[in-house]
Amino acid sequence: MNARAVVRDVILLHGWGSGSGIWDDLAPRLAPRFRVHALPLPGYGTVSAPAVPSLQDTVEYVARAAPRRCGVIGWSLGGEVALAWARRMPRQVQRLALIATTPCFTGRPGWRCATAPAVLDEFGRALAADRDGTLARFVAVQARGDARAQQVAGVLRQLYRSVPSDEVLAAGLAVLSSTDLRRELARVMQPALVLHGARDCIVPPVAGRRLAQALPNARFALLRSCAHAPFLSRPSQVATMLREFFR
Repeated sequence: MNARAVVRDVILLHGWGSGSGIWDDLAPRLAPRFRVHALPLPGYGTVSAPAVPSLQDTVEYVARAAPRRCGVIGWSLGGEVALAWARRMPRQVQRLALIATTPCFTGRPGWRCATAPAVLDEFGRALAADRDGTLARFVAVQARGDARAQQVAGVLRQLYRSVPSDEVLAAGLAVLSSTDLRRELARVMQPALVLHGARDCIVPPVAGRRLAQALPNARFALLRSCAHAPFLSRPSQVATMLREFFR
């Protein structure tokens, strides 16, 4: 892997429920230097696609839509997809930036910096019983603690008004529940930048720090005034960090 290879195309992968519109502010800040592609995950966006219940199928879906060589930015669920993609297709993924990402979203033995499985199960039941109310609470948790919480929540509320089908949301939760990439991290050799908000209530910052420590060629950056979506809270700062990393 040539760490000095020029990155011309940058792929943006969104998180659970949000869609590629989450990148509407960040993408133009990267566009002067790169060809930016905000790819919707399966079932999102205007292109009809069925729900994909496995991480491997999701990786294959985005890999087909991406250029032959690219850098990848993944947020939350999109970060897990980016990690798996970089591991399985190292010739395609040159570099990856992981925002609010964990290799294992649910708690397991030896991995307590995660959501308890029972909490995720309860979230799924609440979503089925009261979709709008549950999504509204999820938006609030994502913004909680951020220095610009009101601004971040406002953007997220707009995006979550056009979320995909219940089937697609359930498939995404299944991926989050079943994925554990910890054993694969040592073989993700690409240069990586792990960005995490210090006030993240969804993915604990310690998970991001441990992710960066396990990757062979990674750097960790903590954004102290940010929660789960630092690119919405501090778009200029995050864009600068990403431009420098991919350049």
